[in-house]
Amino acid sequence: MRFFEHVINVLYSDDYNFQEKLFALLTTMAELVVLLVFVADIVLGEDPTEVAVLGFAVFVSPLISVIALKRHKTKAAAALVCCMVVFVMLPVTFFFGGGLNGGSVIWFSFAYLYIGLLMSGKGRTLLLGCLTILAFAEYYLAYVNPGMIVPHGRMMTFWDSLVSVVLVGFVICAAVIFINKLFTRENEKARDQAEKVEEMSKAQSQFFSNMSHEIRTPINTILGLNEMILREKVSDEVASDAANIQAAGKLLLHLINDILDMSKVQSGQMELTLTEYNSGDMLSEIVAMLWIRAKDKGLDFHVNVSPDLPATLYGDDVRIKQILINVINNAIKYTKEGSVTLSVQCSKRSGDDITVLYSVTDTGVGIKKESIPYLFTAFRRVDEERNRYIEGTGLGLSIVKELTDLMNGNITVNSVYTKGSTFIIEIPQKVVSDEYVGDIDVARHHTLNSRKEYRKKFEAPDARILAVDDNESNLLVVTKLLRDTKVKIDTAMSGAEALKLTQDNKYDVILMDHLMPEMDGIECQHLIRTQTGGMSRDSKIAALTANAGEEVRKMFAKEGFDGYIEKPVSGDTLEVELCRLLPKELLHLIHGEDEIAEESILWMQSTRERKRPVAITTESVADLPDEIINKYGIGVIPHMVVTDEGTFRDGLEIETNGLLAYMADPDNKVATKIYGVNEHEVFFADRLTDANNLVHIALSGDVENSGYQVACEAAKAFGNVVVVDSRHLSSGQGLMVLEAAKLAADGVQPKQIAEEMKLLSKNIHTSFIVNDLDFLARAGQVSERVANLTRALMIRPVLVMKNGKLNIGSAYFGSRERAWTRYIDSVLKKEAEMDKSVLFVTYVGLTSKDMEFIRKYIEERVKFDRIYFQKASPAIAVNSGAGTFGLLYKNK
Repeated sequence: MRFFEHVINVLYSDDYNFQEKLFALLTTMAELVVLLVFVADIVLGEDPTEVAVLGFAVFVSPLISVIALKRHKTKAAAALVCCMVVFVMLPVTFFFGGGLNGGSVIWFSFAYLYIGLLMSGKGRTLLLGCLTILAFAEYYLAYVNPGMIVPHGRMMTFWDSLVSVVLVGFVICAAVIFINKLFTRENEKARDQAEKVEEMSKAQSQFFSNMSHEIRTPINTILGLNEMILREKVSDEVASDAANIQAAGKLLLHLINDILDMSKVQSGQMELTLTEYNSGDMLSEIVAMLWIRAKDKGLDFHVNVSPDLPATLYGDDVRIKQILINVINNAIKYTKEGSVTLSVQCSKRSGDDITVLYSVTDTGVGIKKESIPYLFTAFRRVDEERNRYIEGTGLGLSIVKELTDLMNGNITVNSVYTKGSTFIIEIPQKVVSDEYVGDIDVARHHTLNSRKEYRKKFEAPDARILAVDDNESNLLVVTKLLRDTKVKIDTAMSGAEALKLTQDNKYDVILMDHLMPEMDGIECQHLIRTQTGGMSRDSKIAALTANAGEEVRKMFAKEGFDGYIEKPVSGDTLEVELCRLLPKELLHLIHGEDEIAEESILWMQSTRERKRPVAITTESVADLPDEIINKYGIGVIPHMVVTDEGTFRDGLEIETNGLLAYMADPDNKVATKIYGVNEHEVFFADRLTDANNLVHIALSGDVENSGYQVACEAAKAFGNVVVVDSRHLSSGQGLMVLEAAKLAADGVQPKQIAEEMKLLSKNIHTSFIVNDLDFLARAGQVSERVANLTRALMIRPVLVMKNGKLNIGSAYFGSRERAWTRYIDSVLKKEAEMDKSVLFVTYVGLTSKDMEFIRKYIEERVKFDRIYFQKASPAIAVNSGAGTFGLLYKNK
């Protein structure tokens, strides 16, 4: 009884999951039925072997169940019980219980149900397969050898079958009923939990919204009155302090927005507000806010803006600004010395659609490769031990990722630990006009401490406005900020007081706070509109509130407000809104819309150079002419040549002819090796200072000393480095580099270039004819015996790249010139399939006379647009030796 009480407690306990409850239910019912069958078999006089097996099951199964439930090991227990049923109980009850004339065949259906519900994955598939094979085997044996079955009498057959049908039916019916109850109960729990989560989410959102409102109110006073200080004729020191206060206040406001936005993102309430904006103004505001932080840390802050950046764009400039502030602020925080650089350029344009690329580069601590996957996780800071003294909420980059995704943009990270990082943000937008930022005179760059003279936009001495707010400081800020416009301003500290004033006074504009005691701003606005005999029923009413967000803006518009201004408010924002709302006949404009054109170019450093969208890199063994490398700006990382005299960089510190002379002495050992992961990371980081993306074409991964695997590992530190296995070497690899460089120059994206290279590798022909195999033998790639044999028989082997591996394809006998001509004939016989735009003749240790002979022989047979005679790199020469050359080309 205690066992069944324990099972019932399991079924109604929250300490067990659904699968554990299902195990308890099915196993208990099966054990109960086995107990009944055990008793029935004793009464009916079944075979002792069957009775013994059932008795064993009656004793062992409950023990397994209790232990499994207490230790939460039901998966293992279910597997054990299933095996016991399939491999012991069913065979015994079949052969010793009458076979087809017994009740065991009916229990097969329960076994299928039990395995199907309690097992999962490969285990379930395996056991169901075994059960099915067992069923076929038992039926087959019963048919071909009936003597194996212990027979049942007529009466025993009927009783055994009847008992089995009733019990199996009862078990399946009861199981379905209980499973439905369990499902219903679990669904109710899930609904309750979902409701609680939703309530918590609402409470969290409300809390963040309230916190934002409460903090914005005092910030409004601080920034508003501080702006008045900046307008006054004060000392440079006071002006500098006030500018610092202004920047710090805006950063605090930015942090509040981050917290509020994170709440919106998590609840799926984040929306974009698309509008036309001036790209120069936006960048000026960002840098003005963050330049102080960089200056305080002794960092250089550079801003490079491409001249072809459109002056007016259509997008959510508030969110873009939020993204850039977060990334730049992060760069400043994690950089102790050096610089932070913001670069802005257009990466691609199609009609009015444009993708603007913003990159932020710092010389800070960098990011470990293993930390990059967690970089955009909310409330998580990478390398916590090293950065524990750096302040931060852990929210910034998470919001950056969410906002970038919301705008269908993309963000990638390149970082070399201890060297610095680069964040690249791509955001699609629309172009409003064909005007560009253009070249900017660096001499006009102002310092932050240069006092910015306040210039009012208008005067309206005949205009009258009413400001309604329950906070006296907010009313003071509005009054002071609009003082120079000569507008007549009345104030009210409640909705009731405002109604008294609007009853007898005609106001052109009313600035209305939202959350006020007794009567909120929305209710007050409705009452003003419907006020009997009121003088301001047709006045323009704008919400001036600390409740921020696009959904709030929409709410006020729906409620009939004519405008919306977020706190903290600046004089500029107030004046712009009043210019829009006040009757035009009351306005006397002082400055036009171009008044801040000068400000638009502050903080921007002119640059005629811009990062390339995609750059191509490769290894020194690609054997490309300097002409091509320089033309396409191809980055080359050298292999290393190791000799007894030292280690030298391939092609930079050692030359092919000198290496061949050194190797003429067979006692001089020479080997090649590649740079490690760290060196590749530094190489990639250096190339990314001039490009936004890299495509690295590596030596075939199946060739000895290939840099492919190392490059792949190094690329993990970057979000925009694609590594391609060329499946070739020497100028065969170089041909792929050349084609990739052409695609990059045409604006093809990195992933598409990589796909094109995979296809191209199948159409590249790479082969070499060598004088002998001595150098390959010295490198350990062929045996000394084979090398000696080819030399003795004057065999000239041809080495061919096939499926990424270097193999001996054919061989020619006789003199060098005879072997060369036969090799050339064999290569050029497929002229119809060849792309005749370029042919590489890559060689080792040939004389001018040799090269002229080869050129003339080729030109007599096939006309190529361009034939490059390219000296192989020392790293290639190590394995081939003098007198080697190859014809390398691509097929159509």
